[in-house]
Amino acid sequence: MELETLLYALDGHVATITLNRPDRLNAFNQHMCEDFSQVWRHVRLDDEVHAVVVRAAGERAFCTGVDTDDTLEMVSRPNLWSREDPSSYLSPKANQVWKPVICAVHGMAAGGAFYLLNEADIIISSHDATFFDPHVTYGLAAVLEPVGLAARMPLGEVLRIALMGLNERMSASRAMQMGLVSEVTEREELWPRADEIAHQIAANEPLAVQGTVKAIWDSLDVGRTDAIRNGVHYTQLANGVETVKVTRGGAGKPQWRLR
Repeated sequence: MELETLLYALDGHVATITLNRPDRLNAFNQHMCEDFSQVWRHVRLDDEVHAVVVRAAGERAFCTGVDTDDTLEMVSRPNLWSREDPSSYLSPKANQVWKPVICAVHGMAAGGAFYLLNEADIIISSHDATFFDPHVTYGLAAVLEPVGLAARMPLGEVLRIALMGLNERMSASRAMQMGLVSEVTEREELWPRADEIAHQIAANEPLAVQGTVKAIWDSLDVGRTDAIRNGVHYTQLANGVETVKVTRGGAGKPQWRLR
């Protein structure tokens, strides 16, 4: 892959994607959107990848949304019906990525950053992380980001982020209380901890993991009864006789192997 705005590395079965526009607070432009589209396709099709870490270069921000000093060709095409939202490029689930995505957030996570966070499977952050959506402050309706966020947090907290704009930022500790973040670390521990979580998940049988991720995300689009009914099909696909049986390895850790 030839990437302009992202760094990509594969260690064992863990792919690490690093947003690499620190001088622009890792805001996304057309190039970053296209890079993400390329990376997500690679991750989806490469069976060597079992889990993914998304992180960001620089000290100040994970991502501050769209780069307002640059252009997004996909949202400004002359033909209205040819326009696309950046989520179709940036969001892992919109790109059919069912391999677990762990986001490691430091500094500011604002606006369009939620395209990544809303579809992550696990989010951890450092103590300095703050979360906010500036859309209404700039006279823009906050829609897609908070709608996606509503699947992860209580409605009142989502509305507070959406309506307060730049007047308030949610702290890492508050984000953890609300369920957006599952773990808060020291800044120097953030990347190693994300890598540790990813490798622990990647050590499990990949088809079972991906089936788990897809079944849970698919359940958000239907009622409870249909989610359970549909979920049975995932167990039949991922838990069949041709898949993995668990044996106990050294130190009491389960290991998987193909029959």
